[in-house]
Amino acid sequence: MSSTTAVASTRTHDRRAVVPTVDISAATSEELLVRSAEGDQPAFAALYDRVCPQVLGVALRVLRDRALAEEVTQEVLVEVWRKADRFDPNRGTASGWITTLAHRRAVDRVRSEQASRDRDQRVSRRDQVRAFDEVAAEVEVRLEHWQVRRALAELSERQREAIELAYFAGHTYRDVARVLGIPEGTAKSRLRDGLLRLRQALEGHV
Repeated sequence: MSSTTAVASTRTHDRRAVVPTVDISAATSEELLVRSAEGDQPAFAALYDRVCPQVLGVALRVLRDRALAEEVTQEVLVEVWRKADRFDPNRGTASGWITTLAHRRAVDRVRSEQASRDRDQRVSRRDQVRAFDEVAAEVEVRLEHWQVRRALAELSERQREAIELAYFAGHTYRDVARVLGIPEGTAKSRLRDGLLRLRQALEGHV
């Protein structure tokens, strides 16, 4: 199927093709556009060939990308076929009407492409921030672990083993007393004194 036939096939089915009664090659663009509005596919095919380079030129000047410009050109020519009945020859030329459609569609595509790039950049920045936050959190955790190990080394052996049992192994002070074979009061004292010294040691490393 040719490009002009593909474009014409998008027209609503209630349009009837009109057999041309004049020489299409001699018709003005305005006449071709008016006949296209009546469903005259040969007239539109002639108009298509005539204005396609002009539409492509407008799109290319705005977009500066040939692939995008060619896409916009096809979109514009489809729009010309669908909206041909909106053209008023008393208010302007066919060329002016079509190039206006082309410029508007090309500008819309520029805005769409820019919006897409902006969205991608926002996602990229968000991912970068997230990655940085994750690394920072990991560094902070590692630093805290290193500080805790250094602080624990400053405790007495009895205080350290009591705290390790209670806060790293998850035992209650009663469990600590039972494991170490000491009275519960002694276990509480070791834990209390050990925590005080641990806090002091950590504050000294901040």
